[in-house]
Amino acid sequence: MIIELVEQCKANDRSAQMALYKKYAEGMFCVAMRFLKNSDDAEDVLQESFIKAFQRIHQFKGEVTFGAWLKRIVINGSIDFLKSKQHYTLPLEEHYIGVAEDDWEVEEDIRLEEVKEAIERLPEKYRFVVQLYLVEGYDHSEISEILGISETASRTRLLRGKGQLKERLNSKSYGTGS
Repeated sequence: MIIELVEQCKANDRSAQMALYKKYAEGMFCVAMRFLKNSDDAEDVLQESFIKAFQRIHQFKGEVTFGAWLKRIVINGSIDFLKSKQHYTLPLEEHYIGVAEDDWEVEEDIRLEEVKEAIERLPEKYRFVVQLYLVEGYDHSEISEILGISETASRTRLLRGKGQLKERLNSKSYGTGS
């Protein structure tokens, strides 16, 4: 069904585009909201992402699901939106740092909302990697491509971000949180 709709979109079929939009808009809006935290901004990124997807539909080769392909466009659009809003650059000084796996345990009574809030308070360069890895399920190869960083930098930022996240969550459970 989806493959037929995609093929119809490649032929510039507006009803097929609307059908794909209706199928994926709500889920992709949620993806954008996880990054942007503002419904107006998420809606703007969502619309731009669908426009970009339909303009580039011929680049979709079916190597991943259409939803996964579209999700990457939405995530890139969300990150680009945040970057343009803050006019910042990512320092890439971490490329020679070795990474070891860490011990990832937090208190059992930590609520999901507290984890989300703690992720939000992470420095941006860690927050994006933590969110892409833990929430969106991307691997380091995909994260490095999305963010334009090396896989080693992705691993390092995940390790540091998870360390800060763990520290914030554990200090909160001991009543010393910020």
